[in-house]
Amino acid sequence: MHPTITQMIEVVASGREEAIAGLLAEDVAFLPPTYWKTWTGRVPVAALLGHVGRIFSEFEYRRIMGDGADWALEFQCKIGDLDAVGVDLITLNDAGEIARFEVVMRPLKSIEALRAAMNQAVSTDARFAAFRTALS
Repeated sequence: MHPTITQMIEVVASGREEAIAGLLAEDVAFLPPTYWKTWTGRVPVAALLGHVGRIFSEFEYRRIMGDGADWALEFQCKIGDLDAVGVDLITLNDAGEIARFEVVMRPLKSIEALRAAMNQAVSTDARFAAFRTALS
């Protein structure tokens, strides 16, 4: 397994932004499951993933598939009392950093709960003041 993927598995659900940021390319693209917007840049993506790591509970990767630059990591977790499953689709750049991170999830009720929790989290995070409109 690629060392970046191994590290990601260890830190992605921790909510530790600094550990997550160290795995991301400066121009990383993040495509969340909660709405149709691509976030770009190490700082905002690490902040978003940090919030997600604090919202998810009982997070566990079930299957890991991939090789080289392209990876699919199937996970399960809870969002409050709701169960969710999803897949992290990861593309690494030539330096081994995460260049693209797309998340697909189900069921809809869990995604809606995630969106509500993320809106709450970023509404109290001063770094996201400029993005409040995009997140609602």
